[in-house]
Amino acid sequence: MKETHACTLATIACSPTATPRARLIAIRRLCRLLSQEREALYDELLALRRQANKLRAFLPFTADRVADLEWQVAVVGDDLDDIELRLANIGRVLMDDSKKMTMAIGFDGLCDLLNVNPAHRETARRAGHSTLTKLAYACQEDSVDRHDEAWKDRPLFNALHAAR
Repeated sequence: MKETHACTLATIACSPTATPRARLIAIRRLCRLLSQEREALYDELLALRRQANKLRAFLPFTADRVADLEWQVAVVGDDLDDIELRLANIGRVLMDDSKKMTMAIGFDGLCDLLNVNPAHRETARRAGHSTLTKLAYACQEDSVDRHDEAWKDRPLFNALHAAR
């Protein structure tokens, strides 16, 4: 993830002059970038742990290399914790601003921005999922793109889940 891209998105999301739609789009894109970075770091962490475990079979000859890999695991783990904290902070902001954004954008506007399938909108409306957090957390964010309801790796869902 390019740090300047993330900083630009964060600046737009925090800007008092940005429209609620622009803020939500920037927040969603930032969550998507953070989620992708978290997934890449997690894969790297698993690879480092596997490599360290393989080398443990040859101790004491590989002690230095194992120690180096464990240090790398700690660094990557700290980076993962940092990303999780960022997602949690974004999730808390979304929870606090949910009603204001919902009022400003409207239900259909939220569904458009969250990419909710038109076939699922009426079901969401009847179930009372009319706020931003309910649509992102309980409903079908990105349901136009994905047809598997068990798939729970969506940008705003990740932020709200981290904030719990």
